[in-house]
Amino acid sequence: MPIITISRGSFSGGKALAECLRRRLGFRTIDRDVIVQRAATYGVSEKELQEALEKPPSFLERFQHKRYRYLAILQAALAEEVCPGKVIYHGHAGHLLLKGGSPVLRVRVIAPLEMRIKMAQDRLEIGRSEAISYIKKVDEQRRRWTQFLYGVDWTDPSLYDLVINLEHIDIPRACQIVADAVKGQKCFEYDEQCRDRMRDFVIASKVKANLAINDATSDLEVEVDCHEGLVRIAGRISRVELVPEVERIAMSVPGVTKVDLSNLTPPVPD
Repeated sequence: MPIITISRGSFSGGKALAECLRRRLGFRTIDRDVIVQRAATYGVSEKELQEALEKPPSFLERFQHKRYRYLAILQAALAEEVCPGKVIYHGHAGHLLLKGGSPVLRVRVIAPLEMRIKMAQDRLEIGRSEAISYIKKVDEQRRRWTQFLYGVDWTDPSLYDLVINLEHIDIPRACQIVADAVKGQKCFEYDEQCRDRMRDFVIASKVKANLAINDATSDLEVEVDCHEGLVRIAGRISRVELVPEVERIAMSVPGVTKVDLSNLTPPVPD
């Protein structure tokens, strides 16, 4: 069974939709906190990872390389978490972090501002003006975050398979629409071929994350892909002496059978 990602603005009904789908489909639901906890096993504090996901670009702009490092770790954590399938991830940019893996059903939920204001007031126990300020602040942070990291506008409908407006569609009906899409489209069946593709994606993501946290290779920024255990790593290295270490780290990831480093570019001589 497939993987579903739900993207939403704050207080737009995404969590409620995820819970409805969990009951209807029997899937697991996971959120950002689950991914942060798994990502923290790579040795980065949960606080730092939360800030990397929540803060606007000014936070990461001070640490350009940290942006790459955090994304590599978060991608590996999310990919490993969803790989078994039958899972719904409701959190920011899940569909972008999983780009390159097996096809996932990418859902975006939107809701009228008044509905969101009421939900924020009830949930946070705040006044109307505070609720409006909170929603605008979080939405802007998320817009800047995705633009800065991925170069896309997170509200662009072309990034999603389904965009559901809750103005006139309630959660049960929205839930039915998504469930029908899961069951009715062959590309979301998550068959064995899709599972193999996602397993390769997990391996590639873990290699990238391990390179990012290893002291000897932590300054590298590389692209990694995997096909049936063959890992290809491309990018520029700072010293040719790092090549054996890159290969060693990649080979240490379970599932890697061979490493191709032919696309690693050596440093330019002075």
